Amino acid sequence: MHHVLTLILSIVLLSVVLTQGDWIARHVRHAPAVRAAAVTIVAVLVPANAQALWFAPGSPFAVGVAVASVALLIGYAGAVVLLRFATAPVKAPRRILAIGAHPDDLELACGGALAKFVDAGHDVHVLVMSQGSVGGDEGERILEARRGATFLGAQSVVVHDFPDTMLQEVTQGLVMAMEAAIEEIAPDVILTHSAHDQHQDHAAVHAATLRAARQHSTILCYESPSVTRDFNPSVFIDIADYVDIKVQAVRMHRNQSGKPYMSAQRLRGMATFRGSQAKREFAEAYEPVRLLGSAVGDL
Repeated sequence: MHHVLTLILSIVLLSVVLTQGDWIARHVRHAPAVRAAAVTIVAVLVPANAQALWFAPGSPFAVGVAVASVALLIGYAGAVVLLRFATAPVKAPRRILAIGAHPDDLELACGGALAKFVDAGHDVHVLVMSQGSVGGDEGERILEARRGATFLGAQSVVVHDFPDTMLQEVTQGLVMAMEAAIEEIAPDVILTHSAHDQHQDHAAVHAATLRAARQHSTILCYESPSVTRDFNPSVFIDIADYVDIKVQAVRMHRNQSGKPYMSAQRLRGMATFRGSQAKREFAEAYEPVRLLGSAVGDL
């Protein structure tokens, strides 16, 4: 009976890992190792218990297999509980508005910070100015933008349809859309592209953000893969616990998966480089346009 139960639990464990991969990736530290451990445990327990059940029921070997299997499953469940991200509420929750030119820009540049903000109890809102139709399949990219933002924990996500690669030609429209979002959300902190970015859409979004948020006290510019050598950050956010989450969020943009800057190796390498500058293991880097201490608070 114990072996049958163990086999059932093993199958359940494998099913959960396979079907709830996104949940595990978002809510459990070291998610890749956690998933790999589950697959290894199932690969060991299923044949061991099947052998004990059919060839040596009631023997000391069978009893030992049953006891070890139950202990291993309980230990694994306990480890997952211990590795879950704690959600201690902050004293003064902030509202963060993250603005990107295309689907995937925010996940690539500040995905770790956005997830960290959400887990700390802050409200994160996402504004994407184009559907990325020139760089990929429009329908898929819209869905991926929403899925990525939802995975990170954003409270809202709006994807506009301004013309991809030609945002500099619709500056007034960008400004009006951003002003509406700023008025509705009333963010404490705005994240946007850097002025030191060679992509024309990124530069257009940066300029429009500064116009739309001309009365705003705190604007931070994140690091896109296309920033120039002039990008000079002085604000760093520790994402040591959030690198895996950032990698998974970027993976959700499968329509762009063939591009080198989407790779986990590149993402981890940049986080390591910025972490070394910040004297941390992993970090994301930002240029402040303006930075009001009370607005940032305990981010």
